[in-house]
Amino acid sequence: MAELGRLITAMVTPFDSAGKVDYRQAQRLAQALIASGSDGVVVSGTTGESPTLSKEEKLRLFAEVKAALGGRGCVIAGTGSYNTAESIELTREAEGLGVDGALLVVPYYNKPPQEGLYQHFKAIAGATSLPCILYNVPSRTSLNMAAETVLRLSKVGNIAGVKEASADFEQIARIIDGAPSGFKVWSGNDGDTFPLLAMGGYGVVSVSAHLVGRQTKEMMEATLRGDLARAAPLHRRLLPLVKALFLVANPIPVKYALNRVGFNVGRPRLPLVEPDEKTAAA
Repeated sequence: MAELGRLITAMVTPFDSAGKVDYRQAQRLAQALIASGSDGVVVSGTTGESPTLSKEEKLRLFAEVKAALGGRGCVIAGTGSYNTAESIELTREAEGLGVDGALLVVPYYNKPPQEGLYQHFKAIAGATSLPCILYNVPSRTSLNMAAETVLRLSKVGNIAGVKEASADFEQIARIIDGAPSGFKVWSGNDGDTFPLLAMGGYGVVSVSAHLVGRQTKEMMEATLRGDLARAAPLHRRLLPLVKALFLVANPIPVKYALNRVGFNVGRPRLPLVEPDEKTAAA
């Protein structure tokens, strides 16, 4: 199973002035993220505006970004949804394009019970040889995947870990303590990266690394080598930016910030809109 990195950036999807996917700019962005410290990227995740991307756009993005990075960074395809059959199909097609892993979000809107979550993820993982990362984000799905369910799924051979965005550190600790060796826990919240690493987590799937990749990497490396006196102030310095990037729905602020610093990624697609003046000023 491919090794997936500690610092993974949940990459935005660049659009041109007509609102079409700018594939060349997506390649440039992926290369820039790896150059600034990321070990890999998630393509067509929430930050990549997956709900408003067509299947054809997703598949081309997977292929173009993988071609741009080659072996210099892992490409993790956002292939999960609330439809098990469609998730299986997209994951298989992404695997055929050479991606390095799949990110599988907890089904949203239909809100299955925990047994349904288990069967859903087990079915997708069983249909691919890709390493799969589960994604628990109850603030978006209105459904928390319980630690017991994650631990059951951790025994499935190619389920490599979980992106945990619940901010429930008791739950996260139970997963870290109970999962088999090699099962990885990534923070799904930039502000939780430092404490998650300090308690034995593996890494982060980051939004802020679009802008502060090197600083995030430095903080992570200091934490992992046990130099908390160095890591803690680095973490505190990152928090104001993290807060600003989530004043309104992600990826509205990070796309605005990238455009402001000269890396044109265009506007978000409807129903997302650009930030209002108050949010932009923050």
